[in-house]
Amino acid sequence: MYMKEILICLALIFAFSSYADARLNVVATLPWIGSITRQIGQDRVEVTTLVRANQDPHYLEPKPSMILAARKADLLIYNGLDLEIGYLPVIIESSRNPNIQSGKPGNLDCSGYVSAIGKVAATDRSMGDVHPLGNPHYHFSPRNIIRVAEGITDTLSRLDPADEAFYMANLASLRKQFDERQRQWSMVPLKGKKVVAYHALYDYLASDFGFTIIGYVEDKPGIAPSSRGVEQLIEVIKRAKPDKIITSVFYPKNEVQFISDKTGVPWVELPADVENGQDWFSFMDKVVSLLK
Repeated sequence: MYMKEILICLALIFAFSSYADARLNVVATLPWIGSITRQIGQDRVEVTTLVRANQDPHYLEPKPSMILAARKADLLIYNGLDLEIGYLPVIIESSRNPNIQSGKPGNLDCSGYVSAIGKVAATDRSMGDVHPLGNPHYHFSPRNIIRVAEGITDTLSRLDPADEAFYMANLASLRKQFDERQRQWSMVPLKGKKVVAYHALYDYLASDFGFTIIGYVEDKPGIAPSSRGVEQLIEVIKRAKPDKIITSVFYPKNEVQFISDKTGVPWVELPADVENGQDWFSFMDKVVSLLK
């Protein structure tokens, strides 16, 4: 009897180990990508996220731990539009993982499913940190995110065709949740409002929700505000009378507070990405609530 119990335990351990090994090993660069992937893949995927919600994804150094995670990946999912240009190519090349190289089935650029705004035909350094392929911060756009979710579902289904029905069912559930949230968000009176933003982080948000960004605290994208630029922005604010100044955890608060003090316009810090314990929907709930 004792030997039989041991054999049963060993069989269960082997079965669990085989099941765990069967899960797709996914590396996502950004928290929101990891969140959507987990919702669709659930227990069929193991997701490692490279960037934390309080880190500016423009400026990151590739670490050995990131390269090791990429080396083991079945699928690499990233934002694209050159947002990760400073570190992701190094990670991909150093990983020596043939599955995730550019053009391979395990390399998924989410921006391929997005209608990008802010494309620039030609750029130079005098323009600041401009992304010629378009503004990369589309995770603030509900209508773009649902397209990305469809792309992730399609990719997971191709890599793991035996579980395609499972992934499609989870996408259907996500769509239902999306429709419910869209109805709630549409009731928030943001249309026609005017704001000042620190960085061009919220352009998709403004486009989807119908408010206008009348100016930026930065002199140019990625360029710290100068005294002259701040004074000029204060004059613009006094004339246009925006409702809020919006910023994020990445950016210094001294200029924002100074501008607020000089103009009487309140400022608010919005989350930049999905935080620990949240999903993309709760992230957007918080963003919309703070704007309201």
